[in-house]
Amino acid sequence: MPVPRRKKPRLCLVAVLAVALTGSLGGTASAQILPTQPPSTTTPPPTAPNNPLAGDGMWIWYLNKAQRGNPAKIAGKARSRGIEVVLIKSGDGKKYWSQFTGALVGALHARGIKVCAWQFVYGRAPKREARVSANAVRRGADCFVIDAEGHYEGRYAQASTYMRKLRSLVGPDYPIALAAFPYVDYHPAFPFSVFLGPGGAQYNAPQLYWKTIGHTVDAAFTHTYVFNRAYDRPILPLGQVYLNPAPGQIRRFRNLAVAHGMEGVSWWSWQHARKRQWRALGGPASGIPGYQPYNSFPFLRQGSKGDLVAWAQQLLVGGGFTTPINGYFESPTRSAVLALQASKGIAQTGNLDVPTWEALLTFEPQPVIWTKSGAYPARSGGATVLPEPRSAKLPAKRYEIPAPKARRPR
Repeated sequence: MPVPRRKKPRLCLVAVLAVALTGSLGGTASAQILPTQPPSTTTPPPTAPNNPLAGDGMWIWYLNKAQRGNPAKIAGKARSRGIEVVLIKSGDGKKYWSQFTGALVGALHARGIKVCAWQFVYGRAPKREARVSANAVRRGADCFVIDAEGHYEGRYAQASTYMRKLRSLVGPDYPIALAAFPYVDYHPAFPFSVFLGPGGAQYNAPQLYWKTIGHTVDAAFTHTYVFNRAYDRPILPLGQVYLNPAPGQIRRFRNLAVAHGMEGVSWWSWQHARKRQWRALGGPASGIPGYQPYNSFPFLRQGSKGDLVAWAQQLLVGGGFTTPINGYFESPTRSAVLALQASKGIAQTGNLDVPTWEALLTFEPQPVIWTKSGAYPARSGGATVLPEPRSAKLPAKRYEIPAPKARRPR
């Protein structure tokens, strides 16, 4: 999560697209939503029952900087501002943070506050990181959030190892969320498809820090929503109360979440929020009269490359269509898309447009175990074992939030 370095009206749709949706996958093929591509009419993916992140949440980095770590005072302030869940740091890489204890969880539970743990992960020792993650779960956390950022770019094998180890320790149904970069198209080598794919996190909490990014709330929200919804996980965006954003922007963010049918939002972070940000968090959020979410999808075509392509290829293979899973949209993938379109009565463009994404997302994705070398026969459970995709070597287009090397050590 970033640390500090230093209400606009809603834009019209054309302006939002011009500002926010100008990315490409790997710099060779457009991944933007094209004005000629109509928005879909589908609703967001349903959330799982008993979502522990439902409602309003606040992230806590250092416990002693949140009401000096006093559970009664934390719960009291949270309730006074409508905060229903606190997300407390429980680990950093291979190190467990002693501030996250069963006694703390129990004290907050007794006062009606849900408690989730979060850990920043690096991918250097994924099995050890997974054991640190599971330690917080054993201490009674209602959910666990993976904070994976630039250190994990290109590390598909490590992400695969981490998720498989974590699931073996906490079980297949324990609620896990991913908090990662919001602009998926800026990070073609980040393994979103691993963290949010089969056996991964059930929830997606992108770090939608509009002020840090330098976009309006609306533009940042639209960009994040369109590219993240391709992974078909409930989106519960993480907004910012650091860098002193205007209260009207915070309220707009909350209202946009309601307008998009999202069950919850959370905020980074307790220790950085000033009085006016805390005041903006209180009170009910409401929809926005006349607002229509831009329910589109990333537009992919031959020449596109990156994790979104690898994810689409997993879905194609899961649907019975033949294509490599390598993160490059080449002629075999185009042939698979054409076959899908023909089977569904969709215009045969060979591109992944809105109708094609909607058909694609009815399939179960092919599970993949990524390794550093070699492909192997499918293992029990039907997972395909593959070397890391070619797209794992692609550079980030840019960092919409500060690059890891520019941040203060955690």
